[in-house]
Amino acid sequence: MSRLVLLAFLATLGTWLVTALGAATVLFFKSPNKKIMNLMLGFAAGVMIAASFWSLLQPAIQRAEAQPGLPAWFVATSGFLFGAVFMWGSDKIVSLTRRNVDRGGGGEPDRLNRIILLVLSITLHNIPEGLAVGVAFGALNAENLTTEGIMGAITIAVGIGLQNFPEGAAVSVPLRREGYSRQKSFLLGQASGMVEPIAGVLGVLLVVYVEAILPYALSFAAGAMILVAVHELIPECQKDQTELPYFATMGIVVGFAVMMLLDVMLG
Repeated sequence: MSRLVLLAFLATLGTWLVTALGAATVLFFKSPNKKIMNLMLGFAAGVMIAASFWSLLQPAIQRAEAQPGLPAWFVATSGFLFGAVFMWGSDKIVSLTRRNVDRGGGGEPDRLNRIILLVLSITLHNIPEGLAVGVAFGALNAENLTTEGIMGAITIAVGIGLQNFPEGAAVSVPLRREGYSRQKSFLLGQASGMVEPIAGVLGVLLVVYVEAILPYALSFAAGAMILVAVHELIPECQKDQTELPYFATMGIVVGFAVMMLLDVMLG
């Protein structure tokens, strides 16, 4: 069990470091390259969509079928929907709070609140993403703690890490535009990813100690990932594509193909 916790912690520590790398763009560039950012977002979306099925939903259905009680289709569907609703609810809370802030007079307190909400919104997204990685590693029981099983969990962490890069930049760059120093913009940007190692450890502990919820947890992670990919990553990667309209779209296709290939090859 301690090995699973350590692996989940190291994997989510890696996703946090990728967030920090994204935030670090503010130290070296005035603004990130939009084409590269769109390609990365598209690739991450493809990876997350493929991982949601082969690495999360499919194992959830198999484990639910092996357990007595509720039918597998109910377990997978309810967990998936709850994961999506959880992400939707977190977005809703941030949006409502932001609208209340925007009604203010636009002074320094309102500006500070907008900055806090910017960091909070990305942090909220990172909680279920960290849980998804933790759940993936928590599913590696003693029999499944093989190179193939570990690689399957790592690929989920890689997909989430890739989409964390633009998220880190999405925090630090607006902060810089608000007049914050490069160093402070970077520190606040990378701070939004600190919650992922915590959520990852909580996810693996929850699954290890309460094995009966594993099918629900895997489905939950899939629902959260699909909502992030479809609602945020795909629309965002399709912006500003007048010159190369299929550039980011091919990133989605390649990301999906790579993740599918890894999952099928590694079993």
